[in-house]
Amino acid sequence: MTDAGADETFFAQRAQPGIRGLRAYDPGHDLVALRARRAPDPLVELGSNENPQGASPAARAAVLDALHQLHRYPDPLGGALKRALAQRLDVAPAQLLLGNGSHELLMQFAQVFSGPGDEIVASQYGFAVYALAAQAAGATLWQAPAFARDHPMARGHDLEAIAARIGPRTKIAYLANPNNPTGTWYGAEAFAAFMARVPDTVLVVVDEAYHEYADAPDYASAQVLQAAHRNLVVTRTFSKAYALAGLRVGYAIANAGLIAVMERVRESFNVNLPGLAAAQAVLDDQPHLQWALARNVEAREALAKALRQRGWFVHRSLTNFLLVEFGAGTARVEAGLLAHGVVVRPMAGYGLPDCLRITVGEAGENRRLLAALDAL
Repeated sequence: MTDAGADETFFAQRAQPGIRGLRAYDPGHDLVALRARRAPDPLVELGSNENPQGASPAARAAVLDALHQLHRYPDPLGGALKRALAQRLDVAPAQLLLGNGSHELLMQFAQVFSGPGDEIVASQYGFAVYALAAQAAGATLWQAPAFARDHPMARGHDLEAIAARIGPRTKIAYLANPNNPTGTWYGAEAFAAFMARVPDTVLVVVDEAYHEYADAPDYASAQVLQAAHRNLVVTRTFSKAYALAGLRVGYAIANAGLIAVMERVRESFNVNLPGLAAAQAVLDDQPHLQWALARNVEAREALAKALRQRGWFVHRSLTNFLLVEFGAGTARVEAGLLAHGVVVRPMAGYGLPDCLRITVGEAGENRRLLAALDAL
């Protein structure tokens, strides 16, 4: 019988340099194991930013219909979904790239457009995948400092600081708007000024996983600037607002020439049959989406108010989650919530050991969260 740790070391030494020190993406908790341990009592799962309202009934019907064709491969081009997206986004189908969630695409941009000796820039407190993408590609990641705790967008992107980090070896800048895990955002004017400073040799990838939730007057999708900047990429997902997290469907919007290069490395059949069907179905059910978004705003504001009334610092958010500062007792609070069957996301891995990220749940879930906090 071999030693698993020794075997991992043996094979890691034979991996490419960027992979040797790489750590796998951390999902926070082993939810499957936690569910089994708590059974038959249900968990309150507020750690993964899922939409508690669930997917459109049209998506469920589309998935059931697709089950009759499971012996067939999915459309390798995703043609029907691309055409539906193109019509809704007012772009050409050739400007769209489909992915197994946006995570896959974020990794592939680094794989294609950077490598050893290159630099990638991102913000402090940005999504963990940006660092993974840089390291896997063998590139060096530079993190620009985020806004300070006393700024109105505390711990959010400082676009001027990010632009200042871009140098002659920079190949990619990753941004998120709104940002995970802080929930903060930057305005359209600030982003336009940022793009004016970035040379077109640097790929700017704007992660808009939470775009549908964003309704602030100063917010605008980066897509509005793509006609003027061929180096600007937007990624989105059906996992969050559209509630298709279990099917893993994401997409990128970019210059058609850039997409053509990315298609060279896209895995064949990378989006599954039920996923393609469900994503197309939810696009046609905008009333369900708008209903879910409205419920989220109501619940988010009520939860934020309740948490602030209890004395905790709650970051501003345009998403379906809240970043909450619990101070020196954060680890104790997180462990206590878990003991009460409430799962939230610890943030130490993001450099925020004093914070927990809390998904906005249904009213009953939010009440259980607050009751557990009060019991602690």
